[in-house]
Amino acid sequence: MATANPAFESKETVTATMSRWAASLRFEDISQDAVYQAKRFLLDSLGCALGGYQQHDVKIALAVLDEMAGRGHATVIGSGKKIDPVSATLANALMIRCMDYNDIYWKQDPSHPSDIFPAALACCERARSDGKELIVGLVLGHEFEMRFCEAAFPGIRERGWHHATLTAFVSPIVGGRALHLSWEQIQHAIGISASRHCTLGAVTAGKLTMMKNTVDPLATQSGVLAALLAEKGYSGPEHVVDGKEGLVYCFGPEWKLNTLTDRLGSSWRITQCGMKGFPTEALTHTPISAVLDLVKTNDLKPEQVEKIQVRSLARAADILSDPSKYDPRTKETADHSLPYVIAAALVDRQVTPKQFTMEKIMDPEVRAQLKKVEVVPDPEIEKVFPSLQRAIVSITTVDGRTFSKQLDFPKGDPRNPLTDQEVEEKFSALAEGVLSKGTQKKVKDAVWNLETLDSVSSLMALLKSNVRRRKTSTAKIKIGKEPEQHEAALAS
Repeated sequence: MATANPAFESKETVTATMSRWAASLRFEDISQDAVYQAKRFLLDSLGCALGGYQQHDVKIALAVLDEMAGRGHATVIGSGKKIDPVSATLANALMIRCMDYNDIYWKQDPSHPSDIFPAALACCERARSDGKELIVGLVLGHEFEMRFCEAAFPGIRERGWHHATLTAFVSPIVGGRALHLSWEQIQHAIGISASRHCTLGAVTAGKLTMMKNTVDPLATQSGVLAALLAEKGYSGPEHVVDGKEGLVYCFGPEWKLNTLTDRLGSSWRITQCGMKGFPTEALTHTPISAVLDLVKTNDLKPEQVEKIQVRSLARAADILSDPSKYDPRTKETADHSLPYVIAAALVDRQVTPKQFTMEKIMDPEVRAQLKKVEVVPDPEIEKVFPSLQRAIVSITTVDGRTFSKQLDFPKGDPRNPLTDQEVEEKFSALAEGVLSKGTQKKVKDAVWNLETLDSVSSLMALLKSNVRRRKTSTAKIKIGKEPEQHEAALAS
């Protein structure tokens, strides 16, 4: 693996192949469906950012950035401040990520590719680019982030590392392309960012903290800093993936590196990514959907339920139902706790941002249900993952009845996607208290017509808060025309 063989040294590195393709990609090369999906994910992500702007951890980060950020061309969502692209990238990425409500992809490794969108936004603003260039950046981020997730066997999360480790390889591609760097400069940017940014899985293990939602934004920020350094001539290791003491060497045992480069441009990964219907960890979505369906269909009240058994993956039992998840005392632990989200679904018959206030997390009625939830790893479910995100839920009542449901994937999966109307309604619910109704409509129109936009900065200017009195982000997220339709859709 780490060899001095001349033939090995003369072979083009993986990062060279990736960089050449990224630098040469044109808007006209991208399929219509990929362009359409890029708009959908952008609108969804901007909604998440507007909801995130109202969160406590974001307010802390913005206060710190107020002390250290420099002047620049990049816009901070919510405040509308113009600062340097490195700082703006961190701020906006944290807003998108902090509610755990943006997109999700899980093949070998999980990831949230839209965490990288702020790299494209900030660098496009600095380059004074148009909507077509932004779309190229959005598509590139999904393409390579999702390919990296597919390339490791087993996924690096199972080896104790967080997927932000992979984001550090992808964000410099997005930032570099948006800055119109040469392929050689993009390759150096990958080396700069990836060689110094590996993230421990501890951030999503056990009791969770604000860092759970911060590590991927930091990796995205790393890519923008690396791209700016490369723009000025800074160099980074070209062999950071496949060379001596690179990714493959350090994160073995098996990598299918051809996954990173095979058939680039023949299909588009962004069309295969999922969107969240719940502001929770991805493996909770199918169990939540099943529980909501059983509770509503059979009109089950919390006091009638004796036990809820969830059969899922071993990693779900490990990550989402360890002892700390039966006593959540932070939002970050609660949205990664299967017992908590199932208890909330049973009591409130919905799982929205409203269920993740501290008042709700400590609600005695919800906490009384936690001990009723049992999470069981199922070897048969392991066999069909990740093709299916199967969960089997059984609810036993105090009078001896049993209700069961198996679901293979949740609402928001590409096989059962949110409709455009549902995406718009999610955006509006999250933007409430930050943008006026009129401005919300302008943002939606700009995103749906992104390829005609002359300036990315004109879109970002619309995202400045113009509602004087902001509410906390506890609005009910409606997917469908009526609340009951929303709840039925999520349970389907």
